[in-house]
Amino acid sequence: MMLRSLQKNKRRRKLKKVKEGDGHRLKEYRIWNIFSHSLFHIEIISGTDGEKTNYAIKSSYFVEEPRVDLYREGRHVAFSKLPAVLPTDRGVIEVKTSSTGISGIHYFTDHDDAFSVFPDKRSIRGFRLWLHKQFPKISGLIGLIAIITLLTSLTLGLTQVMESLSDIPWISQNIGTFNSPIDLSVWTNFAIGIAAALAGTERALMMKNHWLIDIENINAGEG
Repeated sequence: MMLRSLQKNKRRRKLKKVKEGDGHRLKEYRIWNIFSHSLFHIEIISGTDGEKTNYAIKSSYFVEEPRVDLYREGRHVAFSKLPAVLPTDRGVIEVKTSSTGISGIHYFTDHDDAFSVFPDKRSIRGFRLWLHKQFPKISGLIGLIAIITLLTSLTLGLTQVMESLSDIPWISQNIGTFNSPIDLSVWTNFAIGIAAALAGTERALMMKNHWLIDIENINAGEG
């Protein structure tokens, strides 16, 4: 109960960052838009007569200040910096982020019931979700490979970090030195970094982020 109260207070604070939209129309998502932005949808029952209202959440890539735009029935009604909480009929839409981008979007009713917000079917996330639903075994295998790749990359990265730390004079004199049992070339490290980035992206597409993903990004930044 206390945790829910804290979460609600946190959402209320984020709502203060929301700015009013300019009313422009949302353009239909095209295949080439996978390189410019992601798009999510949810239909919300907005009245006692069961009438449904469509909300869309757009997140652009390669922008100076990451933000999300909210559309109600195709009209731009609000926008906010990420992470964000956006107001809707009878609730809010919460957009969470991680180092790989959006890590989760949920609609919370006024009674704190949670519902998933789904990616546009023509987006990369939409295709990944379709693959998961149509071929769950293949999807599970892809996910498993991604997790194994992240674990392997983390293990190799930690050994190299430990070796670098042991070169610090105070540590080498008082604790000792550590020589990594695995000696990797620059190109091998580069390939591992690419594989880890792809694995992290795959998990992000499913919005199933893990602490490993953030650690991998930290390691990549230090390299």
